[in-house]
Amino acid sequence: MARSWTRLHEHLGAAPGPLDFDMVAKAAADRLAESDDLDWKEQLPRPPIEGRWNELAKDVAAMANTRGGLIIFGVRDTTCELVGIDPEKANIEQYAQWVRNHVHPYLPDLTFTVLTSADGATSVLVADVPASPMAPHLVYGTAAKDKDQQAAVAPYRDRDHTAWMTEHQLERAYRDRFTRAQRAEDEAHHLLAHAQETVAAQQNEPAAYFFALARPERPLPRTAPRLTREETTAVAQAARRRGRDPMRPGPLASLEPVTGNPRPGLRRWVLSTLLLSGAREVHAELHHDGTVLLAASVSRNAARNLAADDLPDTGVAVSEDFIGGCCRDLTTVAWELARRLRVDSALQLTATLTAVAPFPRTPTPALVPVVTGFGDFTDIPDHARHPIRIQPVTATLTPLDEAEALTDFLVCSVGVVGLLVGP
Repeated sequence: MARSWTRLHEHLGAAPGPLDFDMVAKAAADRLAESDDLDWKEQLPRPPIEGRWNELAKDVAAMANTRGGLIIFGVRDTTCELVGIDPEKANIEQYAQWVRNHVHPYLPDLTFTVLTSADGATSVLVADVPASPMAPHLVYGTAAKDKDQQAAVAPYRDRDHTAWMTEHQLERAYRDRFTRAQRAEDEAHHLLAHAQETVAAQQNEPAAYFFALARPERPLPRTAPRLTREETTAVAQAARRRGRDPMRPGPLASLEPVTGNPRPGLRRWVLSTLLLSGAREVHAELHHDGTVLLAASVSRNAARNLAADDLPDTGVAVSEDFIGGCCRDLTTVAWELARRLRVDSALQLTATLTAVAPFPRTPTPALVPVVTGFGDFTDIPDHARHPIRIQPVTATLTPLDEAEALTDFLVCSVGVVGLLVGP
């Protein structure tokens, strides 16, 4: 997905948003110099040389290995003259294939876009390369000697030209990659642990909770405006409309009484019914950085149609149907918030299911799955597992996906009930 803040936005003083042809034309007219995140190219990308080496792949990998940037075809690099390209000759699918063939690891967020002037007379091709959390990316090619042995190099941008990483630079790049991954995992764990503590502090009896987190893979620009109370309400309402299922309502339906008045938190807005008498316990947080956290009780009313002796004394019922509603509502809220804040990276999703006890001295109950069959008949499956918690599972999704596709994907990825009732 194309980024909403680039070197051209900064130079022109433009607000975060999509890049357009006029912005390219103004930057070229201003003779904006090339830099580590801007590369002017006069001609369209050329095919790999003898199938062995591809300059486009090298330029893309160099940007991804540094801090991301724009490669704009149709502007002369020496004079910044806007010469344009023939849009009929711009084969975006072919360019993407060259990068896939020659750059590893894969770059999922790379985009190619043809921008055309209002009169249709001039066009440019823009390759938008985000800074990659998977850097370093290697460019693969083959040497004509030694039986066409394949080799790999790691390019990076050094001001306005491309250089090659030395051994110590490669070592640092790999170390940075692993550090970023560990930091993201630690931050997700911290947010989920804080949500569990918040829920436990308000819990009067043992219950089972669905905890989930959706976080942008890349942080928003520092200049991005903060989420307002009105926008938070609009996001929650839009998500509820998009994921509405009258037969199996999710946690957003329970949040409806408090949706119009979110509470301010630390760099976030909070929607919660934990202290609302008679309501299903739901706690949601919409953070200014695009993070969505959802905690919802999945045990309320789960055992209402079961015989008194069906549920073990040390267990709490877990509703299969409501877990599906939780997955649906999490993805719709994350999707709507990503649109509202113009999140331009993939979303990292983490979800788990755990039992919550009201006091430290109260034994933590086991999770007992309740499934719904034909005619809305509920039952506890034979040989079902009764753990205390489910190990967190993760998924990666992009804001470009439709909300329905996100829902299906997350439900399949989480599979929390399946982990409980499987053989």
